[in-house]
Amino acid sequence: MSARRTPTPARLLANGLGLVVLVVSVFPVYWMVSRSFLPRNRIRSDEQVWLPTDGTLSNYDRVLSGDGFRNALTTSLSVTLLTVGVALLFAFLAAVAVSRFRFRGRTSFILTLLLIQMIPAEGLFISQYKMLEGVSLLNSVIGLTFVYVASVLPFTVWTLRGFVDGVPRELEEAAMMDGCSRVKAFFTVTLPLLAPGLVATGLFGFIQAWNEFTLALVVMTDPAKETLPVWLVGFSESRSRGVDWGAIMAASTLITIPVIVFFLIVQRRMVSGLTAGAVKG
Repeated sequence: MSARRTPTPARLLANGLGLVVLVVSVFPVYWMVSRSFLPRNRIRSDEQVWLPTDGTLSNYDRVLSGDGFRNALTTSLSVTLLTVGVALLFAFLAAVAVSRFRFRGRTSFILTLLLIQMIPAEGLFISQYKMLEGVSLLNSVIGLTFVYVASVLPFTVWTLRGFVDGVPRELEEAAMMDGCSRVKAFFTVTLPLLAPGLVATGLFGFIQAWNEFTLALVVMTDPAKETLPVWLVGFSESRSRGVDWGAIMAASTLITIPVIVFFLIVQRRMVSGLTAGAVKG
C-alpha cells in the first residue's frame, strides 16, 4: 500500500485561494436568495439573518401578482431561444466555411470578425434603432432577436472556428474512402466531435441574450414588450414606499432560474460530447 502523500504548502495555499474565490463567487447568490424569503422589516433591521428559517413567500407573491413578470419572461425566452438557434446555425456554417475551405476574402472575413468585436455596442445604438424603425421592427421579438444575433455572431463564429480546426481532416477523408460523400462524412464524423463547441457557444449566447439590458432598453420601448432585465429596473423604481428589496431579490432569483436550468440541461451533453466520436482502429 502506497504511503499517503502529504500536501505541500504550495498546494495548501492554492486550495485555500480556490476556496476563497468560491466563497466570494457564491456568497452574493446566497445573499440574494436568502433575502428573497425575508419580509421587508427583517431586511431593513440591524439584525442580520443568515438562514431564513421563518421566511415567507410574500415577496414572490408580489412579483408574480401582476402580468409584468409573465410578459417579460415570455419576451426574454422568445428572444433568447431564437437568438441561440439562429446564431448557432449561421455561426456553424461560417466556421465550417472558414476552416475547411480556402476562398478569396477569407482572411479579410476573419479580421472583420475581430474588428467588429472591438466596436463598443453603445456606438451602434442610433444606427440600429433607425434601421429597426425603418422596417417597423421596434418593440418586436424579431427586431430584438436581429440585433442580438448580430452582436453574438462574431464571437460565436470565432469560437466555433477553433473547434472545427481542432477536428483532423483525415477523419473525413477516411470516411470518404469508405464510401461516404463529403456531406455525409462531415455530418457523421465531424459534427459529433463539434458537440462541445456547439454547447459552449450556445451557452454563451444564451447568457448574453438573457442578461442583455442596454439594447433591449433602446429597442423595446413598449412596457408590455420589455425583457426581464428592463422590467426589473422599472419594477424596482415603481415601489411607492421606497425600494422593496425583498421583492427585488425575489425577482432577481426568478430571473436566474432559467439560466441555471439551461446549464443543467446542456452540461451533461457538454461533458459527453468531449468523448464522442472516438476513433476505433
